[in-house]
Amino acid sequence: MLLLLRYDSRTVKQPIISRTTLKTGALINILKAEVGARKGEIVIEVSDEKAMEVEKVLKEMGVEVVELTGAVVKDDSKCIHCGLCISICPTEVFRFDEDMKVVADVEKCIHCGTCVRVCPTNALSLPT
Repeated sequence: MLLLLRYDSRTVKQPIISRTTLKTGALINILKAEVGARKGEIVIEVSDEKAMEVEKVLKEMGVEVVELTGAVVKDDSKCIHCGLCISICPTEVFRFDEDMKVVADVEKCIHCGTCVRVCPTNALSLPT
């Protein structure tokens, strides 16, 4: 399960991932992290079996937890099939089909947002 974690300046200096792992025994994979002095936002992957327990512990530490259920969305009316997303995606979500059109295998999406940031026509978006 993918979870988006958001937290503020009072929590940002705490080792929230380490504490959560120690309390729950869950293996937590950090997929994306943007942490500053006043706030933080992390996308993590955790097993479905441990997700509820991990979420509970994080919320007890003051972390906002949002389950990420959707994947990258491609607006075909904006896509120019340039392939930039293919070259930048770390999990190979995108590929060219037999007609040289960009198609997405959305089940591979890890919500890193790299493709969204580089798309020249803003054809890609991530639901939260």
